[in-house]
Amino acid sequence: MDARERVRLALEHKEPDRVPLDLGGTVVTGIHLHAYRRLREALGLPPIEIRVGNLNQQLAVVDDDVVDLLGVDVKGVAPGAPASFRLEMRDSGDSTYFYDELGIGWRKIKDRGLYYELFDSPLAGDFTEETLRNYPWPDPTDPSRYVGLREAARRIAEEEKRAVVVANMLAGFVETCPWLRGFEDYFADLAINHRLLGKLMDKLIEIKVACWERTLREVGEYADVIMEADDFAGQDRLLMSPRTWRALIKPRMKEFYGWLHGQTEAKLFLHSCGAVREVIPDLIEVGVDILNPVQVSAAGMDSAELKREFGKDLVFWGGGVDTQYVLGTGSPEDVRNEVRRRLRDFMPGGGFVFATVHNIQPNVPPENLIAMFETVRTYGIYT
Repeated sequence: MDARERVRLALEHKEPDRVPLDLGGTVVTGIHLHAYRRLREALGLPPIEIRVGNLNQQLAVVDDDVVDLLGVDVKGVAPGAPASFRLEMRDSGDSTYFYDELGIGWRKIKDRGLYYELFDSPLAGDFTEETLRNYPWPDPTDPSRYVGLREAARRIAEEEKRAVVVANMLAGFVETCPWLRGFEDYFADLAINHRLLGKLMDKLIEIKVACWERTLREVGEYADVIMEADDFAGQDRLLMSPRTWRALIKPRMKEFYGWLHGQTEAKLFLHSCGAVREVIPDLIEVGVDILNPVQVSAAGMDSAELKREFGKDLVFWGGGVDTQYVLGTGSPEDVRNEVRRRLRDFMPGGGFVFATVHNIQPNVPPENLIAMFETVRTYGIYT
C-alpha cells in the first residue's frame, strides 16, 4: 500500500501494513536544523544548504532524500504570509530579532541561542475593547497567501501518494493570547478578566475561520488531516483550573471545531503539550480526532493507559519516544527500549502515527535518531 493509504487506515483505527511515520509533516513533528544536519551526515547523504521551514523553532525543511530513505508517510501544507508582509531581521548587538504578522517580537541570542523566543507582546498592559477594534490585524483573505497551495497539496497526494496535513496561518486561539498579552497579563486575565480575554480569543477564531474557509476551498479534496495547536497544560497539570478551561475555552473549541468538521471530512489534529489527561474526554466531546504530541513523560500521560481508555476515540500522533528524558540524553539502547515500549502500547488496532514527542531538539545525537528509526522499521510492522 502507499503512504496515503497507510495513514488513512491508521486514522480509521485499522491496522495498515506498518505504523505510519511522520517527520517534518507539521511544525510540531519536525527536527531542529542542528540535529537535522547531523542526521543527514549519519545517513550518508550529501551535504546541502539546509532550509529553515519554521523560523521561531529553527526547524529544518526535511528534504525528499531523507523522506524517501526513512519512509516518511506525511507532508504538510499551509498558507503563507501575504506579499505585502516583509520579514525584517534586525540586529540588537547580542541578538537578532523580528516582528511577525501579529506584531509579536521574537529574539534569538547570537552566541548560544537555539530558537527565537518571545520578547515583545504588543497588547501587554492596558487592554480594552477599543484596543481590539483598532489593532492592525492581518488580513486572512489576502489571495497571495494561497498562491501555489492547491498544487502543493495535489502533488503530495497524487504524485507522491503521501498523506496531506493542512495547517492554518495562526497558532491556536488560546496560546496566541499570552504571546499578544504577555504571560503576566494573560494569567491575570485568566483570573479576573474572562470577558475581555474571551473577546480576544473570539477575534483570533474569526481570523482563523476566514483563513480556513479559503484554505479548504483550495485544498479540501486533498486534505487528510487539518491541524490546530493550543498549549494549555504544563508538566503536571493544566495551566488553569479545569473549571476555567471548561468555562472559557471548551465552548469556543466546541463551536469552532464543530464548524471545521462541517467544512471537511479530514480528521482534526490537536497539538496540546503536557498533562492534558484531565480534559481528554472534553477534547473528544468537542471533536478532536487526533491528539499530539502525547507527552508521555507528563503526569497522567502513561501510553498504555491512554490507549486503553481513549484508543477507540482518539488517534495518537506522537508519543513514540520520550524526548524529555530519553531521546536526547539516553543511550541508543535506551532509545530502542523506549520505542519498543511505546509501539507495544500504541500499535494495537491502529490509531497510531509514529512521531517523537514534539520536535526533535538540537541536543539529540544522530546515533539515537538512527536507533529510533531502525526500531520503528523493525518493530512497527503489523502481522
